[in-house]
Amino acid sequence: MFAAIDSRYLVPSDGSFSVARVPTGKPKDSPGKKQFKARLAGATKRLSELQRVLYAHDRYSVLLIFQAMDAAGKDSTIRAVLTGVNPAGCQVFSFKRPSKEELDHDFLWRTCRNLPERGRIGVFNRSYYEEVLAVRVHPEILESQRLPVVDEAAIWQERLDSIRDHEKHLARNGTVVLKFWLNVSREEQCQRFIARLDDPEKNWKFAVSDCEERQLWDQYMMAYEEALNATSRSWAPWYAIPADSKPYMRMVVAELIVEALERLGLGYPSPDPNDRARFSRMRELLEQDGT
Repeated sequence: MFAAIDSRYLVPSDGSFSVARVPTGKPKDSPGKKQFKARLAGATKRLSELQRVLYAHDRYSVLLIFQAMDAAGKDSTIRAVLTGVNPAGCQVFSFKRPSKEELDHDFLWRTCRNLPERGRIGVFNRSYYEEVLAVRVHPEILESQRLPVVDEAAIWQERLDSIRDHEKHLARNGTVVLKFWLNVSREEQCQRFIARLDDPEKNWKFAVSDCEERQLWDQYMMAYEEALNATSRSWAPWYAIPADSKPYMRMVVAELIVEALERLGLGYPSPDPNDRARFSRMRELLEQDGT
């Protein structure tokens, strides 16, 4: 199975991850904004090349999962990282409040329907992790999920177990699972909310509930810490990416995806020997047809 790319932002699989100890800002010794943008451009160009080979190779799929607090930059990061990638080889799904049909199934069902097929890159903007994040912070949501039994003392661990098993199954069957928690600070989120209020073109992004959820920041951080500790594994790693600097965040995410794809040893498929033997004759026929 796929093995995690080593990084200073890799969440270890030994349960030692602590939200309080991971940075939200770029390293002090990092280069400037221009260098971030230049490296991002290089990474997106390489990603476009690798996606074409991934599609032709047709043995692996890639699932990119983005989770974050509001205003961390999920949408803009997905847009920036996938710039130039052939739309035919990429699919993006955003998961919001579940529909009645989705509530009539288990919590993994709606995302399973949208998993990428071999040769394609799939992106989940939020995901099944909401069931151990937002729902955990708001356990009253469980009442609408039509569960046969609700044991709040056990349900979160059970769901984390299911997620871990689900991702291992995907990895065994050729899906490269990369998960990014865009780690924005509470202070930076506040400034971005104010910027949305100050810009009429961004007012639509702001909702009263955004401020209400800020009051539950500590509960969310506890839920993230437990979820990342329970589900970051070599075959489905979490990366806690500093999100206070969007240019730095986008560069890091893009370079991690590129390195993961390069590790797969992708290549264009070789023609069948029988077909290769007929290539000369096919060329002759085509050249005759073109004259």
